This record gives sequence, C-alpha cells and structure tokens, in this order.
Amino acid sequence: MTEITITPASAADVQALADLFIGHITAHPEYISHGEIQMGVGEGTVQDDRFIVCPAPDARERWMKYILAEMSNDAVSQVWKAVDAQGNLMGFCVADIEGNEDCPFGMVGDVLVNPQCRGRGLGQTLLQTAISWLRSKGIREIYLESGKDNRNAHRFFEKRGFIHVSEIYRLTQ
Repeated sequence: MTEITITPASAADVQALADLFIGHITAHPEYISHGEIQMGVGEGTVQDDRFIVCPAPDARERWMKYILAEMSNDAVSQVWKAVDAQGNLMGFCVADIEGNEDCPFGMVGDVLVNPQCRGRGLGQTLLQTAISWLRSKGIREIYLESGKDNRNAHRFFEKRGFIHVSEIYRLTQ
C-alpha cells in the first residue's frame, strides 16, 4: 500500500486543493451543499420542482478565498491534506469550531478524496483526523453537511456514527 501522510495544508497547497475540489464539484454537482451555495461557490435553479445545483462561474476564486480563510486561524479551523510518498494530493478535510463560547460545536465542512484514491480508508482517516482535532479542542457536538443528493457520502457518514438531523430549505421566489 502507498504511504500516505496527513498534515495541515498551507497557502502553498491552495491551487492543488482547488483543482481537486472544483474538478470534483464539476463532475459531481451532488457534492454541492447549502454551504457552497451560501458562499457563492455553487448556485442553483429550480427545474420541474427540483433544485438543481452546479458550480458558480467564479467558484474557484470564491472557494480559494474560503479555504485561505480556513487556514488563517488554526485555533478555530483546520485544513488537512493527504499526500502520497511522491507528494501527490490524495484528498483533504476541513473542520471548524463554530457557535459561541457557551455552546461551541464542531463542523466538518469537507471530506474529499481523489476518486482514484478511494477504497483505501483515506476518507475514514481524514474524517477521524478532523474529529480528533475537534475533540482535542474540547468539542463534543460535531456536525457535517452534505449535498442533498450525495447519497454515497451520506452512507459513508452514517456508517461512521453520524445521523441525519435536519433539512435545509431555500426560498426560491
């Protein structure tokens, strides 16, 4: 098995992270969640009473701004990258501490593994890295978000102890 290293990502990694992320949401728009829509990385239209999502025209620039902000304060957010022995990006994960000081909670914003690297336990390892970091910060309540039609990810998260707790709705008029 290929040696995999998981370390905090840095600004030098942003281009490669963006390539993986934008390539993935372009090929698999079901990955786009309300978070990406709210930050302008994704956009949606109503067609035949269904909300259809796609990357926004300026998705790359918006996402790079977001991920750089995530890297800017490691007390409340962290981005990890997974690379092989040759330094090739295999995946990444993002986690944040949100809420207020009386009721902080953790949010796993992204867990993304390069499709060619799936099936090796890397997603599990990235997710556990985020959970362990949040726990080390005293966080007990941990949430994540996923695109509404991203069923493979839903099964992945449910197998790891997450449960479906809510629905998000957007006014379309």
